[in-house]
Amino acid sequence: MSGDSPEPPRRSDRLPSERAPGPDSKPPRGGGRVPRPGDYPPHPAQPGQSGQPGGPGGQPPNWRVTPAPDGRGAPSRPPRPPRGPRLLAGRWWILGFVIVLLGINYYISSQALKPNERVKVPYSPTFLQQIQNGNVTQISSTGASIQGDFKSAVRYPPQGQKDSRSSTRFSTEVPVFANTDTLSNLLETRQVVVNAHPPDSGPSLLTSLLLGFGPTILIVVLFVVLARRMAAGGGAGGMMSFGRSRARRTEGGESHVSFRDVAGIDEAESELNEIVDFLKNPEKYQRLGGRIPKGVLLSGQPGTGKTLLARAVAGEAGVPFFSMSASEFVEMIVGVGASRVRDLFAQAKQASPAIIFIDELDAIGRARGGGRSLGGNDEREQTLNQILTEMDGFEPTTAVIVIAATNRPEILDPALLRPGRFDRRVTVAPPDRGGRRKILEVHTRSVPLGDDVDLGSIAASTPGMVGADLANLVNEAALLAARRGHEKVSGSDFTEAMEKVVLGAERKVMMSDEDRRRTAYHESGHAIVGMVTPGADPVRKVSIIPRGQALGVTFSSPEADKFNYDERYLLGKIKVALGGRVAEEIVFGDITTGAESDIQQLTGIARQMVGRWGMSRAIGPIAVLPSDGNGPLLPGVAETSETTQRLVDDEVRRIVEESHAEVRQLLSTHRENLDSLAHGLLERETLDEADAYAAAGLPDKRPEPQPAAETAES
Repeated sequence: MSGDSPEPPRRSDRLPSERAPGPDSKPPRGGGRVPRPGDYPPHPAQPGQSGQPGGPGGQPPNWRVTPAPDGRGAPSRPPRPPRGPRLLAGRWWILGFVIVLLGINYYISSQALKPNERVKVPYSPTFLQQIQNGNVTQISSTGASIQGDFKSAVRYPPQGQKDSRSSTRFSTEVPVFANTDTLSNLLETRQVVVNAHPPDSGPSLLTSLLLGFGPTILIVVLFVVLARRMAAGGGAGGMMSFGRSRARRTEGGESHVSFRDVAGIDEAESELNEIVDFLKNPEKYQRLGGRIPKGVLLSGQPGTGKTLLARAVAGEAGVPFFSMSASEFVEMIVGVGASRVRDLFAQAKQASPAIIFIDELDAIGRARGGGRSLGGNDEREQTLNQILTEMDGFEPTTAVIVIAATNRPEILDPALLRPGRFDRRVTVAPPDRGGRRKILEVHTRSVPLGDDVDLGSIAASTPGMVGADLANLVNEAALLAARRGHEKVSGSDFTEAMEKVVLGAERKVMMSDEDRRRTAYHESGHAIVGMVTPGADPVRKVSIIPRGQALGVTFSSPEADKFNYDERYLLGKIKVALGGRVAEEIVFGDITTGAESDIQQLTGIARQMVGRWGMSRAIGPIAVLPSDGNGPLLPGVAETSETTQRLVDDEVRRIVEESHAEVRQLLSTHRENLDSLAHGLLERETLDEADAYAAAGLPDKRPEPQPAAETAES
């Protein structure tokens, strides 16, 4: 019944945390206090729930009620009051701003176009008196209004009265009772010009509209056009899209580069075949728990084909290829590079499987910290941190592979090279003799070759050249053949192209007989030392024709590719470099500046022998020179002590002086051969390999060149 007191709830109906403590209850663990009645504030009664058992609002007193997951038991929230209209919502404020600009524009133009004010004078006596005095030049009238110009300014009202001012322009009104015939006679007598055009009426309606609203409308239109172009100019570098990636995307079907276009780097190609197979058949590796490397770092000297190799991987796999230089990430505004990195990886993930290629990674991947670091918040470091974060965020099943290329892997940040990021490093080495022949075959596919062109011989005479050098050589030969009008590229075209690429372009310099003779002996000194020094490279060509910055050239190259240099070979190169200077000392008794490049070359070799390669007994097997020429400290700060630096200089001087003495003795012994070769150069200017040995009177004791296969086996 309604008059009965409500039945108290049973203990089993409550939650354990809401039950009142009984006589035998124990305090909770951890020293917590047992909840007591009154710890929880009473809940206010909800509408429509008054009179329910348990207290106001239908809830027992001092109970804490937790709403159900589906929302039952949650107190109903009062409805939000409707929001008033927002005066500046949406684009209304832009419209209001444009209207204000139009009003300001119209006011300024109306004031600028407003005709100059005229002083209003009375018809009589001022106007008539000025006509009689001959001070009126011209008038024009409309009805009873007359406007005109005075010859000299007239002040009205008289000076001292209010609004008195002086002007040469005036206006007046003709009374209806005035005698116009008398006025006409007076004007005619004083030779006043009566114009037919109406008095000043201001600009036309079209002029007022154009000048009153035109500038503002033009500015608004330009702003709208620029805003749209900037908003849509992500790929074109719009101002509103600084954070958008500028990577060039190439679809799989659009790339025509494959491994058939890559030659001479078979080891690197075989390493990347696994990447191609994963992009084509990811399930093959994933079903066995295999995980493809997230990043592949291609390292090697410039021109070895790192970019071409990355494009070939994308072409073979048939996946989208995103290519971007590392320097394109960095801008003046800090944070732009990191935003571009995020956008690039987001695009690649949407297009997966895909390849991201970052060229010249060392532009942003240089090791952090050290003497060159001036702070940790610069743009380059933030961009590097974002790349590290994105590569960490790859899922094992994400078919996005990052390929990067660099010429200086030793300066990269260690965080880039750890497993899980660029965990596979592929060294793209310069090609050997067989590799150079394959590269020449690739680049001469579309070049008609003559019967006398021997690609194997060209490959043998170009040691040290990489793919870019050989491509340039083929192009120069084709251009030379086209200038000569040849139908095919001949062997002579390749020979002259090689001289241009290796030795420099020929210069037309008028040299005196004394300079030609000195140059001939200088180059003969290089050649004779190279011919008779054991272990030195064979002489291929000697010329006294100026090329590049040199007045003469002696070209030497080894029979086979060298991958390791012994001390005798390095000393031989120092002696050959000294041959020209020593020949001038012996023949002319003085020296010139012609040995500048020779001295720089031999000094560099001797310093590396002492400071890096341990070929000095005084220094021993200790590296005292950094490998890249720059130490980890600030510029100008050396890693070694002053005593060690002085010892290095002394050892370099000792090696050069000993070599100088040996070369002087050698050329003095072979003075006849030196004179004979110099005379041959003065007669013919350029001597090839066989002609140079014959002119010097020395036997050609070089070993026969080995086939490419035998060289590769050795």
